[in-house]
Formats: sequence, C-alpha cells, structure tokens
Amino acid sequence: MKPRHLLLIASIAAFVLSAVSAGGAFANDRYATPPPVVLSPDLSAPWVMQLQPQRYSVQAAPAAAPRYYRNSASSRQALAPTVRPITRQQARKKQEKTLRQNVTYQQGSFIRSGVTPPQNPKQPSAGMNPIFLPQEVDYSASHKAGTIVIDTRNKFLYLVGENGKARRYGVGVGKEGFGWKGTETVSRKAEWPTWHPPKEMIARERKKGRILPVRMEGGIANPLGARALYLGSTLYRIHGTNAPSTIGRAVSSGCIRMRNQDVEDLYERVPVGTKVVVL
Repeated sequence: MKPRHLLLIASIAAFVLSAVSAGGAFANDRYATPPPVVLSPDLSAPWVMQLQPQRYSVQAAPAAAPRYYRNSASSRQALAPTVRPITRQQARKKQEKTLRQNVTYQQGSFIRSGVTPPQNPKQPSAGMNPIFLPQEVDYSASHKAGTIVIDTRNKFLYLVGENGKARRYGVGVGKEGFGWKGTETVSRKAEWPTWHPPKEMIARERKKGRILPVRMEGGIANPLGARALYLGSTLYRIHGTNAPSTIGRAVSSGCIRMRNQDVEDLYERVPVGTKVVVL
C-alpha cells in the first residue's frame, strides 16, 4: 500500500476517534476534559493513538462538619470545633457565674449537713462591735470556777476560770419586757437543735403579720443556731443565732444568744449541770 494511502486511512481514523471522544467529553464534561489525540510519527508501523497524559487538579468536596452527641463515645473522637476567643468582659461574667453557683451549692450543703459555714472567730460579724469578741479578762467575783455568769446590762457572758480570770463572750439578751434574772443550771445540751416556737410567740408574731412554723429543723437558717444549752425547766436557752449582727443588743424573747462559733466553743467547755447566774 502506498504511503499516501496510509496517511489517508490514518486521517480518517483520527477523525472518527475524535468524534467519538468528543461525544464522550460532552457526556462527561462535568468531571474532566479528555486529553488531545496525537498520531504516531512512525507511519510504517500499524497506526496507534498516543494519548498525552493529562494532569488533573482534583479539588475535594468540603468535609461535612462533625456531629456531636451528648452520650456518644464517637463524639470524643471527633475533631473539636474552632474555639472563638472570648472577650475580657465575657470571661469576667463567666467567672462571676461560677462563683455564684459555688456559693449557692456550699450554702445548700451546709444546711443539709448541719455544718457551720467557715467563720473566723477573731473577726467580728457584720454590724457587730469588736468588743464582743471572745477574750480572756480579769474577773474578781466570788463565783466558783466553771460557773456561767450573764451580765444582761452590758451584754456579756462570763465563764469563770481560775486565778481571777474568766473567758468573756458577747451576747444578745431579752428585749424590754422580756428580760429576766435568776439562777439555773444547764439541764440539757443539743447540737443544731430543732426549734419549737412557744404558742405565745406564735400568737404574738401572728399579730404582727409574721407566721412562724410550729417546728423548724436545725440548720444555719434556724434561729437557735449551731448549739443550745437549755436552762433548767424554763423555755430559756443559751444558743447560737442566724443573725450574728444582733450580738450586743437587747433583741430576744428572753434567751441568751451568741455567735455560732462562740456558742460552739462554750458548748465544749461546760457540762450538763453547770450553774448559770443571770444578773
């Protein structure tokens, strides 16, 4: 066969193949463009189609955002989302919220467990004169060591010691018309006592528009506070308080009230049977 015939056949074949390839390209033009067709330079050999390798630049589809599930183990393996920096004001608000939650939880824990919140016995409570803080003082009265003496006029409670000394605490006493004097003994002691308001107190407070409970369990909200020392068969007690700012004032219905940390200290120092003198 003559060379010109070979060239003609090759040209026809190239045209047909280009048409077929073009049709495939139209069908798949969304994915890629077919490479160009190149004829073999060696016309004496059986004709072949040489395809020029094409370099594709493949752009991967964007990955879907990871999904997070509250109780899914796979969520721990997912990539963490991008964390945006927070402003100083946002950080301060977050810190204040955490502090409020901690305080609320601690107060609830104290009430449920009946434990006195941490307090510094050397610091006066809000609204309290520092003179009413516990301290060792000279005491020259004739009462025996171990006797409790309550000076209602000056709002002091003395635990008489040895060698002319006494431990002095500030107290709250009965308001006008509710004060009393006399000698009693500690008949019973109780930790975080339950409060049973007397019927007379319930009726008296009801007239003022205040409804008292018949019974109130012990806790930091209880008016009897952390400890109570019951005096004889009377309704009077030496007890703690939920209002430490009233120490040094005449505000009670006749009971002798102390700061919780002070009554806890006195509670450990005196046994049942201790003599109590109210002046």
